[in-house]
Amino acid sequence: MEPKLEHAEGDANRGWPVRSAAGSHVDAGSSRRAVAPEVGRMRAVVQRRYGPPSVLERVEIELPEVGDDDVLVRVHAASVHPGDYFVMTGAPYIVRLAYGLRRPRHGIPGRDVAGVVAAVGKTVTDLRPGDEVFGWSTTGTLAEYACVPAHNLVRLPSNLSMVQAAAVPTSAFTALQALRDIARVQPGQTVLVTGASGGVGSFAIQIAKAFGAEVTGVCSTRNVELVRSVGADHVIDYTRSDFTRSGVLYDVIFDNVEAQPLSVVRRALTPAGVLIPNSGRGSRWIGPLGRIAKARLLSRFTRQTLRPFLSLPKRQDLLALADLLGSGQLTPVIDRTYPLDDAADALRYVGAGHTRGKVVVTV
Repeated sequence: MEPKLEHAEGDANRGWPVRSAAGSHVDAGSSRRAVAPEVGRMRAVVQRRYGPPSVLERVEIELPEVGDDDVLVRVHAASVHPGDYFVMTGAPYIVRLAYGLRRPRHGIPGRDVAGVVAAVGKTVTDLRPGDEVFGWSTTGTLAEYACVPAHNLVRLPSNLSMVQAAAVPTSAFTALQALRDIARVQPGQTVLVTGASGGVGSFAIQIAKAFGAEVTGVCSTRNVELVRSVGADHVIDYTRSDFTRSGVLYDVIFDNVEAQPLSVVRRALTPAGVLIPNSGRGSRWIGPLGRIAKARLLSRFTRQTLRPFLSLPKRQDLLALADLLGSGQLTPVIDRTYPLDDAADALRYVGAGHTRGKVVVTV
């Protein structure tokens, strides 16, 4: 098909040149029209087999084909998170059922993206070339261009940088859906978040505060000030204090670390409280499924609710997050940025498990 290209005025878009799918500048004064793109290539990070970060290769490949409902995004930033690391390594092995048994089905890693619309499919009407957008892709984002269904993108809030926007989707989806849909947090409730300085945790602190909760974050000594700075009312340094032995009870515990057994963490829940385990850790074969099954079984014998869940990306939730970002109630915490050529180092750092906020690859 032939993607539609459209002129973007002046040097808006924070100084990034608006480019067509072939990498050429869109002519000044052009109107909305169908233009056959020239054959073009792009830099990308690819993997041809599962394994450690060393399996990633930096290559030049053809630009992705733009479908009728798709948007070609000139990528400026793409965040990476633990899920990307699991998919890269293919462990736990159960992830291969979804991503490819012998090798990754999609060779380009990455899910979250922010950039500028370069071209749109012929049925796309709400986005135009030159629009700054962020969202998620299922076919890879660690490249100069990404082909993304238009439904998966929204416009960038004016107060957000590309790097900040790329940090949002996957981790913030998880925090939002856990607190709003599973815990149903209400004003005045008490919420405890473990792993409070991580990608999901730092979003969870802010979202719980936006819902009117009294929030406690659990983290290490070096991250106490960071967790306080994102809005936590109370901060517990786990190297000095064990929240399960403090005698304080919480309406909601969002456990992003799972450093202690469920039966121990439940001690800190109110009698009708909600515990949400959220960690990808577990056996090499089935990952966290054993803990998920145990949590669901325990819930049958107590008034407390133990609800592990699977976060799913949704457009309406991306719009809700954009509103929180635009109003200043939600601000991404950026730990480190890496250039595209160092994407393997970015994933290696994420895999070590000690990020403070989010890690972003810039293109």
